[in-house]
Amino acid sequence: MRFENRADAGRRLARRLDHLRSGDVVVLGLPRGGVPVAHEVARALGAPLDVLVVRKLGLPWQPELGFGAVGEGGVRVLNDDVLAGVRLGAGEQAAVEEAQRAELDRRLRRYRSGREPLPLTGRTAVVVDDGLATGATAEAACRIVRDRGAARVVLAVPVGPHSTVDRLRAVADQVVCLLPVRLLGAVGAWYDNFEQVDDGEVTALLARAARTAGTSESATRNEHTTVPVGHVRLAARLVLPEGAPAVVAFAHGSGSSRHSPRNRRVADVLNRAGLGTLLLDLLTEAEESDRANVFDIGLLARRLHTAALWLGRETGLPVAYFGASTGAAAALEAAAFPGADIRAVVSRGGRPDLAAPAALSQVRAPTLLVVGSRDTQVLSLNRLAADRLRCPHRIAVVPGATHLFEEPGALTTVAELARDWFTAHLSRTPAGAGH
Repeated sequence: MRFENRADAGRRLARRLDHLRSGDVVVLGLPRGGVPVAHEVARALGAPLDVLVVRKLGLPWQPELGFGAVGEGGVRVLNDDVLAGVRLGAGEQAAVEEAQRAELDRRLRRYRSGREPLPLTGRTAVVVDDGLATGATAEAACRIVRDRGAARVVLAVPVGPHSTVDRLRAVADQVVCLLPVRLLGAVGAWYDNFEQVDDGEVTALLARAARTAGTSESATRNEHTTVPVGHVRLAARLVLPEGAPAVVAFAHGSGSSRHSPRNRRVADVLNRAGLGTLLLDLLTEAEESDRANVFDIGLLARRLHTAALWLGRETGLPVAYFGASTGAAAALEAAAFPGADIRAVVSRGGRPDLAAPAALSQVRAPTLLVVGSRDTQVLSLNRLAADRLRCPHRIAVVPGATHLFEEPGALTTVAELARDWFTAHLSRTPAGAGH
């Protein structure tokens, strides 16, 4: 494998990091060469981009060979293996460090242009460079983001030596290297085009990313809210892209919530397609402690129906349902309620068999049932339930997937199926029963 240039490497790296798309992620590029790679990763993940300035401490007579690195916040990392094989006095070491800290400060002032560093507390920090050699700068970078409160640290590079990749697993929660090699040579040897990146390019990419993030944020309504349902208020998160034609309410399965990473992943794909989403808890925290409530499909359906009426009034948009596991049964029952104007339903690994048989025959909204091929019992139950549906419907079987769609690419397939089903049906009026 070779990379055409840093942008090509970044696009390929983004595909390997796709599982992070729905999380609270910040992408941090190591200047200079790591920033063009990080820019592509951030753009593909829909994540904000920042710079993380780390300076290599190179031997005075061989600057490319690093004996350590320094970074923001006074971080200092030394490579004992390199230092053990050379004679470097304490004065020489201090002089190199002083010079690199001065350069670090200069670059910070130029790259950030007065912008504050993006907050990392509680977030996933994805540290990106264009390649690894000794790994000293990458190690310093990982330590910096950890010190700044990152909940999870992911180091992502196109190429690097096996030994360095393995060593860095001690400082990062995950190391993604597209091309781990036994003998690296030089990082640039693995690129067709490895032209030097200057400060102007780094500054321009960071400014472009900041403008894009600001435009996206201002154009999308993204808020935590509560939905009034009877005598309780249900916690929810509403995301509404500007110009959204419809909004999808999510009904989670037993033991899950609006924080479900799988449903957040699907919601993110729908948001990028321009659809609004409401991730909703159908029970309060106190109610969830009683397991009988979790499986009370009638209660969940009534609350989902009430929430959908509120959502329609709040946004002025048509409403659809996405249900998972027991939430799918609730979504189908709610879609069958008199006066429900639900435009489409998608079930992920759902239990439509738990919905009342009479309700299934009354559903009018076009319904897609997505099931993993290896989830054999649930697949059989979906087929039996589908026989009771009188609305336009289809069963989509995801090859090789089990109930939670944890296999590589399986959840992406689910999200794309849901996106295509909703976009195909949300512009239409609901089909009548019996069609």
